[in-house]
Amino acid sequence: MSSHRYRPRLPDGELAPLPWPVALYRILNHIAWPLEEGCGRWTVFLERVVIFLGFLVFCEHNEVDFHYLIANRHDMENLLTGMPTYLILVEMQIRCYQLAWHKDRFRALLQRFYAEIYVTEEAEPQLFARIQRQMLAMRLNSTIYLLALFNFLVVPIQNVIYHRREMLYKQVYPFDNTQLQYFIPLLGLNFWVGVIITSMLFGELNVMGELMMHLNARYVQLGQDLRRSACRLLEAGDQGRDIAASYRRALTHILRRNVALRDFADSVEEEFSFRIFVMFSFSAGLLCALFFKAYTRPSGNVAYIVWFLAKFMELLALGMLGSILLKTTDELGMMYYTSDWEQIVHQSEDVAENVRLMKLVTLAIELNSRPFFITGLKYFRVSLTAVLKIIQGAFSYFTFLNSMR
Repeated sequence: MSSHRYRPRLPDGELAPLPWPVALYRILNHIAWPLEEGCGRWTVFLERVVIFLGFLVFCEHNEVDFHYLIANRHDMENLLTGMPTYLILVEMQIRCYQLAWHKDRFRALLQRFYAEIYVTEEAEPQLFARIQRQMLAMRLNSTIYLLALFNFLVVPIQNVIYHRREMLYKQVYPFDNTQLQYFIPLLGLNFWVGVIITSMLFGELNVMGELMMHLNARYVQLGQDLRRSACRLLEAGDQGRDIAASYRRALTHILRRNVALRDFADSVEEEFSFRIFVMFSFSAGLLCALFFKAYTRPSGNVAYIVWFLAKFMELLALGMLGSILLKTTDELGMMYYTSDWEQIVHQSEDVAENVRLMKLVTLAIELNSRPFFITGLKYFRVSLTAVLKIIQGAFSYFTFLNSMR
């Protein structure tokens, strides 16, 4: 089945280089990652059956995790021990299967990204290096998420050493799950759910980061080309009657690229808006529960400490990249205004063409008067400001819970 999973290609047909978190996401998460276009009916049918069975496994975990919370509803310590895994399970079930429902749209977005937006190292080495620096926080965050998963895998080792039969997560089953014929398959399902959740967490985060930063680089490239167009014409200095018309043609071409970039940005917003809303909605409660466990007994809750750091860094990294894209698109109107068009008009002898050029510049400024930002169903903006508000809310909840101990 993994050989049938979609592998992005560049416009020349070469396989696109995937960052290691995205490559792992593609390999590990068969629920979220789309199939190649044109796969046979049996392959599609088998994939849908596997996705449905996976959904049932998530529902089963949802049930036994919730039973643990109900059983410990009067014990805050135990309640908050099971709360983080339950919250992340529900969040990932919603996000993962919403993406599974729209796999074809996700594949089409990736195809368009690698065909039109992706900045290659060979063509733009400086821009590419800049993108890699901007993505460093995402890569580090992915490593921490993997460490969080490995921390949960300490449980099977402890089971062998201390002759116990505990699950990876805090769960209460309606039957005796410690019997060997039940325990081993259920522990395997625990591990599978952990892999799907972790790969979804760092995989989708890195996909969003790649889309945002390559889009941001294309906007930066747009501004560079606009300034070069004016400088080239002004340096020529011998086009008195044609200089305005030449610049208007160059500006029209750049404006069309601008519109195409905005259209792609709207596609990114459409694809991720719902899942970002779910992510941000759960983040405050999840951070609060994780920090409570890390704070109250740090030596015995290493997994919760690592998970808290991963979630904290995830929000900060995503907010930082969102703010970078917001800042770049917010400066587009000023970019057109300061593109030396007035020098072109000053040198031009064609009054009618000057009027057309000034109208086009005015239109460009108006079209870019509103910056682009990815939102969560138009409710949350992906920016550092929004992230800091979530973190502030999480610590307010923590202060309240800590006072009740």
